[in-house]
Amino acid sequence: MPENYHDELIAFCKRLKIASAMADRAETTEGETHIEFLYNLLKREIELRDQAHIDNLIKDAKFPVQYSFDQFRTDEVEFPDDCTLETLKSLQFLREHKNIIMYGGTGTGKTMLSICIGLLACKRDIPVRFFRTASLVNTLSSKMKAGKLDSFRDKLSKASIYVIDEFGYVPYDRDGINILFDFLSEISDDPGKVVILNTNLEFSRWVNVLYDQKMTAALIGRLTHHCHLILFPGENNRLKESSINMIYRSIADRQERIQRH
Repeated sequence: MPENYHDELIAFCKRLKIASAMADRAETTEGETHIEFLYNLLKREIELRDQAHIDNLIKDAKFPVQYSFDQFRTDEVEFPDDCTLETLKSLQFLREHKNIIMYGGTGTGKTMLSICIGLLACKRDIPVRFFRTASLVNTLSSKMKAGKLDSFRDKLSKASIYVIDEFGYVPYDRDGINILFDFLSEISDDPGKVVILNTNLEFSRWVNVLYDQKMTAALIGRLTHHCHLILFPGENNRLKESSINMIYRSIADRQERIQRH
């Protein structure tokens, strides 16, 4: 029999590719029987691995800050009839392959809600990536010029939910915009992926940042073909008269006709 079980346990852990810290936990784990002891020890190891996996997903998502749904207020948010805060928490939109477009002024809660959804998805083992639009466009452009675009997009492709924040806030690099269009188009064609896009820009003004009328119409069509449009009126009383709201009504009418048939 070995005199130093601890050292032997560490050696066994290495051979079995188990964290050596398990040897330390073995000394503090309790159990009335050998089976209960082993059960408690392995259960704790699985819990720690699951938590580490979630922590890595959250880290990879690159959220600028973390929020909880407890911090989010819904009193100034207009949800469509087929979407509520509870259905967002259930991630039903991902299963239904429906994008989410959040529209409203700065500081009305779009970023907070999208991060709450993203964090919840990570905790349910769903990979997420968060981007400020300007940063993503510039990165795509620089990766293309450096000949590293394919490898960068391969890394991005691992996510299931893509949060595109602050769309339309500043002018963008033209080359980067073209790549972004291709990137978002591919996501829209993949039934296992969705986009959450936050914007303060009406659809009629998207051409101001996308530069090309046909590309603008194509992107709007792809993003809104299956989507929930969530409105954040805030202090903007003109929201209900905006073109984005008229398009939303058109989307809702189209979905209602499809459901009837």
